[in-house]
Amino acid sequence: MGKTTIAAALGTAAAERGRRCVVVSTDPAHSLGDVFDVAIGAAERPLAEGLWGLEIDAQHEAERHIAAVKQQMKGLVHPRMYDEVDRQLDLARYAPGTEEAALLERMAVLMGEAGQRFDLVIFDTAPTGHTLRLLSLPEIMAVWTEGLLRSRDRSSRLGSMLQRLGGGPGRGDDQSLVGTPSDPTDARTARLREVLVTRQRTMRRARDILLDADLSGFVLVLNPDKLSILESKRALQWLERSHLQVSAVIVNRVLPEGEVGAFLDARRRQEAVYLVEIGREFAHLPTGFLPLLPGDVRGLDALRQVGRLLTGV
Repeated sequence: MGKTTIAAALGTAAAERGRRCVVVSTDPAHSLGDVFDVAIGAAERPLAEGLWGLEIDAQHEAERHIAAVKQQMKGLVHPRMYDEVDRQLDLARYAPGTEEAALLERMAVLMGEAGQRFDLVIFDTAPTGHTLRLLSLPEIMAVWTEGLLRSRDRSSRLGSMLQRLGGGPGRGDDQSLVGTPSDPTDARTARLREVLVTRQRTMRRARDILLDADLSGFVLVLNPDKLSILESKRALQWLERSHLQVSAVIVNRVLPEGEVGAFLDARRRQEAVYLVEIGREFAHLPTGFLPLLPGDVRGLDALRQVGRLLTGV
C-alpha cells in the first residue's frame, strides 16, 4: 500500500526541515533501500544531511541476542553447565516469538535514543497483522520479566530461610551450579538481577513511549479500495483499544483531479517499459497479465471474472 515510500518521504521531509531522522525498516521483505536506490543493511547508513536509513534483520538480531544471553548465563553458572546453556539457548533460538522479541528489543533501544541521537525515528513496519502482534510484545515482555524478578526474589528469600535453618545447599546440590541463591548479595545473583532489571526498564520505556501521544503516533497508509479500508479500520480499532495514538491517515494512489487523459497516457508509456523488463527478467516462467479493472474485486462474481481472465477460460 505504499507504506515504505510514505515512510521514506516523511523522513526526507523531516531532514530537510533540520531534524535528525532515521527511517527504520522492520519488514522482513525490506524495500527501504529500493526506495532510496541505495543498499541499506543492518548498520545505520547516511542517506542525506540529517537522514539515516536502517533495515533491521530479525534473524540476525535473534542470533545476536541469543549469543549475548549465552555470554551472560555463562557468567552466572558453573563451567560444567556451559554445554547445557548452549543446548537450551540453541533450542530457544527457534522457538516462536524469538525473532519478534529480539526485533522489539532493537526497536526499544532506537526509541530510547529518540531525543538524544535523533529527533525523529520513523518505523516502516511489516504488514498490519505482523505489526499488531509486535506492538503487543512490550506489555507482554514487561510482565514476563517482572514475573521472573518476583520468582528470583522469592527463591532468594526461601534460600536464606533454609540456610538459617541449616538447610543450605551442599556441594553436590544442583543449585550449587548456579551460585548460592540463599545469599542475595552473591555476585552472580546480583548480576542476574541486573540483567532482568535492565530488560524490564527497556521494555517499560518502549511501552511508555508508545503510549505517550506527545512522543509517538501511528500513520495508517491505505489505498482507496474496499479491502484496504477494511484492513485499516481493523488496525485503527485495535490501536485505539490499546490506547495507541493514531496521528494521521494517508490515502495513496489517488487519481489526480481534472482531465486524466495525459496522466493515463504517461502511466501507460511507463508501464510499457516495465512490461518489457518483466518479459526479460521472468522469461523462463509462465506469465499471465491481469488488466486494471474498473472496480474493486470483491465477492464471488468479481472473483470468477478475475479467474476467467487468469485462466483464459
